[in-house]
This record gives sequence, C-alpha cells and structure tokens, in this order.
Amino acid sequence: MPWPPNNPKQIEWPTTQGTVIISAFSTPEHIAALEFVQEYTKYARYRSIVSQKETLIRAASQPDSNVSLAFTPKGKIVGFGILEYPPSEERWHRVGERMMMEISVVEVGRPWRALGLSKKILECLMAHPSREEKILYMVGYSWTWDLEKIPVMVYRDLLVHLFSAQGFQTFQTNDPNIMMRPENLFMARIGAHVPEETKERFRRVRFDLDRYG
Repeated sequence: MPWPPNNPKQIEWPTTQGTVIISAFSTPEHIAALEFVQEYTKYARYRSIVSQKETLIRAASQPDSNVSLAFTPKGKIVGFGILEYPPSEERWHRVGERMMMEISVVEVGRPWRALGLSKKILECLMAHPSREEKILYMVGYSWTWDLEKIPVMVYRDLLVHLFSAQGFQTFQTNDPNIMMRPENLFMARIGAHVPEETKERFRRVRFDLDRYG
C-alpha cells in the first residue's frame, strides 16, 4: 500500500462537550497549526509523557509513523496518540528492522475523558496500512498513569480492555522496567502476515534469549 496515505482519515465525533474532530496520519504542518492545551501539563500530581506540541511534530516526521489527534473545531488538541518505531537501543528493535511499532501514547485531557475519544484515537492508530505485516505493541508503566481519581488496577484493567478490543494480548517479558511493579503490562498484536520465524524471534527477545544464540 502507498505511504503516506494520500488523504488522512478524519471524522467528526459528537460528544457532550461538543463536536471533536478525530484525525489520523496528521502531518507536521497540520499539528503545528493547532493549539496544545494546558490540560497535559498543569496538574501537580500528573504530567503527560507528551508535554509539548513539538513531540507530536517530531513523531509525525518519522517514517511510517501515525500521529492521530482529537481536536475541537477551534483547533485545540484535546487528545492524541502516536504509533512509531522504537528507538534502536530498545530490545524490541532486535526482533527485526522496522518489524515492531509501538503505540507509545494514547492521551486524552481530563475534561474530555469518558467520551469515547481514547477508543476512537486507537482505532485511527490501527488504520496503519502495514499493521498486518508488523507486531504492534504497547508498554504500560503505572508511573506514567493519571491515578488521582482511579485505583491503579482499575486503570490497568481499562487499558487491557481498550487494547484487547483491537486484537492486543498481554505477553510476559523479563524487561526490568515492566517487572518493576506488578501492575505494569506489555501487550502486543501480531499481524496476520508476520512470518513464523519473526514470531519466534519475538518470543526470544521478550526474555532476552536471542542474546544466547
């Protein structure tokens, strides 16, 4: 399939807070023209792992990436998601060149939560034309979650439910950061056209077995 898509996917989503526009494959120019609201940076006990619009612009500039946005008709970004390749120093890079892609963030500002936006953003991220040729994954670290009004295991269950609806499964791994806390999780979706040898390498990389031949 051609890359990038000629026409970014865009839908209007009616909510109790007003209409929100959901856009996939956002370009750096499109993101630059929007406003990054303070909802991601203003809370004393929580700060999004993406705290600047420039992070979204950089991600959208990377090969094959998909930055999906939720924004108001006035151009205020109220939610976003990023699908991108992992850095070369991460273990998942060892599964194969450009074989694994990470959903590194799905974030919705507090006033716009419980409106179904996370689900819509994730659906847009999953519209990637190469999804069946790759292993998509997410890593859940509880220290990045907004837990001010929700118990940690309830938040974890919400994430599992959200990603399971898109074909993700939980997998075990000996990654020390994931093992640091019991609520942390690793989920992945193996594309229908991923070769068996890549699946086996994925299994070995999860436990660092690939380092021992």
